[in-house]
Amino acid sequence: MLNQRALTYLNEVIRRGSLRRAAAHLNVDASAVSRQLKALEEELDTQLCERHGRGMRATAAGQLLVHHFHAQRASEEAVLSQLMALQGLAKGEVRIAVGEGFIADLITAPLGTFMSAFAGINVEVRMAGVNEAMSLLKDREVDIALLYAPPVDPQLYCHVETRQPLDVIVPPNHPLIELKRPVTLHDLKDWPLALMDNPFGMRQMVNMVAHQERIHLEARLHTNSVSVLKNFVRSGIGITFMPEITVIDEIERGEICTLPMRYPVMNGTRAQIVSLKGQELPVASTACIDHLHKGMRFFSADAPRLLQ
Repeated sequence: MLNQRALTYLNEVIRRGSLRRAAAHLNVDASAVSRQLKALEEELDTQLCERHGRGMRATAAGQLLVHHFHAQRASEEAVLSQLMALQGLAKGEVRIAVGEGFIADLITAPLGTFMSAFAGINVEVRMAGVNEAMSLLKDREVDIALLYAPPVDPQLYCHVETRQPLDVIVPPNHPLIELKRPVTLHDLKDWPLALMDNPFGMRQMVNMVAHQERIHLEARLHTNSVSVLKNFVRSGIGITFMPEITVIDEIERGEICTLPMRYPVMNGTRAQIVSLKGQELPVASTACIDHLHKGMRFFSADAPRLLQ
């Protein structure tokens, strides 16, 4: 039987990249971590870590053990989850990574009704761009992630997918509205532009199209906040890119208009609820996915303009 504490320490050393960072995270002395790893290596008669630059990385044997550790934990969580299901989901936890663009849709009703329906289920919501959200899943720090315009990743399993085009959003009465046709990136060059930072799906989609079209987009404002982008447009300063659902309330109040882009890749942008492939989800997480699928506008149907 492998020493579970040693496996926990090994996992943190590999994840954090050094003994000291792992010890600090575990709130133990670095010498204690070192002793546990040495004992495990002696027990298995194989090297599990090796120095790399100023840190540590796993050997092939170390990677195998870390994979076993994660599989073991996931199996235990699944069994405990199934036991809780027999008790009617009396207690549990759901950990979600979500981009800011989903928050209004998530908080408006679906999250509240889920927590009311399952009073014993605690929910942890972590704000993250698409890259960070995918990393959180792979590090098993969250159970599910809500992603916009994610890259294809064979390590992730998609539970729900809808088509949510990336549009250009402008103030009411903006001259671009008078074009009466899908907008091109060339059409935007004369207007102040705001863009999300690079780790976010919206920005990565724009970068890809700009590269294909050989266009350099000069942004007057860079931000990691969807709220900042909305206010940039709502105040009349300039324009930006965003899916229709993210600004649906502002559209209904007449504060913002959306215009479709000409590019098929932008019009085919997807929103997804994903988890780590091969990991058996806790029953609480499965129930949450079903709830979000039915209750969130992002995931109950494609974008409104596609349904007209």
